[in-house]
Amino acid sequence: MGGGQLGRMFVHAAQATGYFTAVLDPDPDSPAGRISHHHLHADYLDSDALGRLSRLADAVTTEFENVPAQALATLAGDVPVAPAADAVAIAQDRIREKAHFVRCSAASGIGCAPYAVIENADHLAAVSADLLPGILKTARMGYDGKGQQGVQTLAELAAAWEATGRVPCVLEKRLPLALECSVIVARGHDGQAVHFPPQRNLHRGGILAVTEVHEQALPPAVAARAVEAARAIADGIGYVGVLCVEFFMLEDGSLVANEMAPRPHNSGHYTMDACDVSQFDLQVRTLAGLPLVAPRQHSPAIMLNLLGDLWFAEGSDQQRDPAWAQVLAVPGTHLHLYGKTEARRGRKMGHLNITGADIASVRAAAAQAAALLGLPDSTAS
Repeated sequence: MGGGQLGRMFVHAAQATGYFTAVLDPDPDSPAGRISHHHLHADYLDSDALGRLSRLADAVTTEFENVPAQALATLAGDVPVAPAADAVAIAQDRIREKAHFVRCSAASGIGCAPYAVIENADHLAAVSADLLPGILKTARMGYDGKGQQGVQTLAELAAAWEATGRVPCVLEKRLPLALECSVIVARGHDGQAVHFPPQRNLHRGGILAVTEVHEQALPPAVAARAVEAARAIADGIGYVGVLCVEFFMLEDGSLVANEMAPRPHNSGHYTMDACDVSQFDLQVRTLAGLPLVAPRQHSPAIMLNLLGDLWFAEGSDQQRDPAWAQVLAVPGTHLHLYGKTEARRGRKMGHLNITGADIASVRAAAAQAAALLGLPDSTAS
């Protein structure tokens, strides 16, 4: 379900293992649909398309969290679906997501930032000034920084909520952040779970820009706590599939859970070139009921996210290809483009993984590649 770049990379992994694949996506040019054995070009709630998919497939997964949970629930009446509709529904709604993090904090010791739910005028009137300054986030359809607005005062909060159209929101207290990190867990039907090393992340404009993964990326105690919390969050809903949990590390060294994604994640793209199995390989295994082997990272890695801005010279709307030949001349670079037919500013077009024998050489290569592409400083430090 879903034909974007995450689906495309899942399809590649499934086909490499010998599976036939089918993609349901309304876009006739979807990156995954174009390479799959079957592309069902239809709306996610189209009953005929769902029926056809259930007849084609032995199992169904999703590549992004905004596939309607109702569609997954419908499919689950005929074929195994992982992750389950209930798990995806939690990730689709910040209110339910925050409540789940709070429930799991008893097991992990890691909760989320102080917050308030705002669904009506009474909720708004009851908000404590202690939550300000804060970030107002729409409960649904928010990702890559969308649906979020910083607020300093109760008056700004009221105006921001009005601007959303009074949709359900969460007000989250702004905390002093030291860094951002994430953990990717793969959990099978039998409850067995494995994880990749925690990733240190850098966002620009609300979109992940850089991921670094190596032994010095995070303090060991922080990395261990993040893994424990991510596994508790997966266990708490009996999750099956690949799950990414994003965390904030605060200036005092504590961790808070930010959000979860019920699918492979941008911060795990480095696994395609730096680990013996990728996050997409594990997604295939969880869906097919194959053994989950603990992944091993064999090389330090940096991932650079490649947005459509790179296809345009500054101040120009004329599209041109970035300097791929020069970038690929840098040792340790691995280019992954997503097969999208049109570059747009802010659109995810691909990623560049850089691997090497040690983090110093990887950082040097990443800095060189970033300079060639006109990107800012490439390290997440």
